[in-house]
Amino acid sequence: MAVAWIGNRETLVERAAAHAAALLWSSRCPVFSLDTDIHGTRAAIALAERVGAAYDHANGAAVSREVALFTDKGAMTVAPGETRRRADVVVIVGELLQIHHEFVGELAETVPDLSAKNQREIFLVGSNETSAPRLSNGRTATLLSCGEAGLGATLAALRAQWRGRQTSQPVSNFDDFAKALAAAHFPVFLFSGDATEGLALEMLQGLISDLNRKSRASGLHLPASENGWGSALASTWMTGFPLRTGFARGFPEFDPWRYDVARMIAAGEADLHLRISSSTVQPQKKRNRMALIALAKTQQPVAGAAVTIAIGDAGVDHQAVVYSSRTGSLRSVEARAASELPSAATVIRLVASHVSAEAALPC
Repeated sequence: MAVAWIGNRETLVERAAAHAAALLWSSRCPVFSLDTDIHGTRAAIALAERVGAAYDHANGAAVSREVALFTDKGAMTVAPGETRRRADVVVIVGELLQIHHEFVGELAETVPDLSAKNQREIFLVGSNETSAPRLSNGRTATLLSCGEAGLGATLAALRAQWRGRQTSQPVSNFDDFAKALAAAHFPVFLFSGDATEGLALEMLQGLISDLNRKSRASGLHLPASENGWGSALASTWMTGFPLRTGFARGFPEFDPWRYDVARMIAAGEADLHLRISSSTVQPQKKRNRMALIALAKTQQPVAGAAVTIAIGDAGVDHQAVVYSSRTGSLRSVEARAASELPSAATVIRLVASHVSAEAALPC
């Protein structure tokens, strides 16, 4: 089975890696899109430092919103295990990704230590169109809504009503929500950056802060991408900065607008794009003759790529260390269907071995 291509022609992985290294070395403004495990992220950042590249997650917008919450505003959060054990009121803020629905189902089925009613009360902040996780025993989450208003506006109204202020439109079922909070020992708000704008996340933290003036409450961050949040953590401990960091001047610089890789590609600022993902993602639209190096789990060359190298899926084809939203920490996963496909980290290190240590940094 072919695992590497230069253009549309099959080749050895070693030759494909050498050609990718030559492209990186000659690039003036390379950018990396990451969707990989911890080892793959570490290898990619080390390569980015060598060639002066900027790097971001493949789903950079959602991950960046979550990063901005912690870097700009700050947040009061709790671990998933503490939520399972203690939370007697659970508030789902907006839509959660499907991968988090099972966790919400577990919360509905279990009883917390601090519950006075022997069950959790579950609310959903959103609209009638908001997709809610399915709960056990036919239960449904109580909807807190301002009609067609957006999530940020609904949270603002919810916060205002809690403080006893007037709102242009009341929040539905607010009395039930207020009674539940008044009797609650530990309410927890579940949130993600996938379908939630940045201002809504800030408003949520303001509400949590208000609640903590007289009682206690916290939030549980369920990331828009587990790989993305793991990469953000890995980037932070390696460089001091999260994703959307660049090495254009030889040292790490964090700038969430300047190093937005999707924006850089759309604006024609990048001349080479290294995309690392076990799934094949459509490349961003480009305005120049930007070269593409694709590391993906594929059996054929990626359309338009100068170099394609097949990689395995973390936790499927090979062992890996990944971020787990179920534990709120990193965990080691075994290969479910081990194959001979190399890991992203292995291929990236092979590419890096062909890049001169004295390669001139881009201007």
